[in-house]
Amino acid sequence: MNPEATIALLQFADGLFPAGAYAHSFGLEAYVARGIVSAAGDVEQLLQAFLQGSAGPSDAVAVVSALRATSLNDLDRCLELDSTIDAMKPALELRNASRQMGRQTARIAGALLEHRIIREFARLASADSTPCHHSVVFGIAGGAQGWPSFETAAAYLYSSTTAIVGAALRLIPLGQLKGQRIIKNLTPLICTLATEATVKGVDEIAGFVPALEIASMRHAAMDARLFRS
Repeated sequence: MNPEATIALLQFADGLFPAGAYAHSFGLEAYVARGIVSAAGDVEQLLQAFLQGSAGPSDAVAVVSALRATSLNDLDRCLELDSTIDAMKPALELRNASRQMGRQTARIAGALLEHRIIREFARLASADSTPCHHSVVFGIAGGAQGWPSFETAAAYLYSSTTAIVGAALRLIPLGQLKGQRIIKNLTPLICTLATEATVKGVDEIAGFVPALEIASMRHAAMDARLFRS
């Protein structure tokens, strides 16, 4: 990967990138409110379930699939993939969070990059003709900029992990050092899931995290919330 592509990948995966991840806890806030998650070990266990049950076998595979479709200049395949990911997210709160982050990312990518797939995908998303999930847009951006599959999947999983760790830092007295230890402890899992994502196809996309989905549904009914999902 050339230096400019490396910097671009870091930019899109960085917590400062305005995808809107900071506004979502992905069910974590509901667990904290019920006293189920209250320490670093609890956050790490939740993240393991999230990565193994959803982000890895579903979203990371979508990232790589969208990257490859974009490399082939195949918009129809990206749109079909977007519909598949939409169907794979049964919880409305998590589905909407993914759509919101995807639309933000598509808007920024469209402004930063000159690429037909990005331009058309963003246009269709604005017209509500495609759901515009974050993982699909992230992969499209990767295909447009020549990012390698493993690095792109790993960056996406890392970004997803740090977003939830960031939410945990605001919800419980965790501390920055413990937050960084959680990320360090999960690094081998992120590498494994990113490697698996590079050899899977669209027909192998899978996900099973019912407890997190239920937590997200409960979160929507809470009287007071810090996060949107």
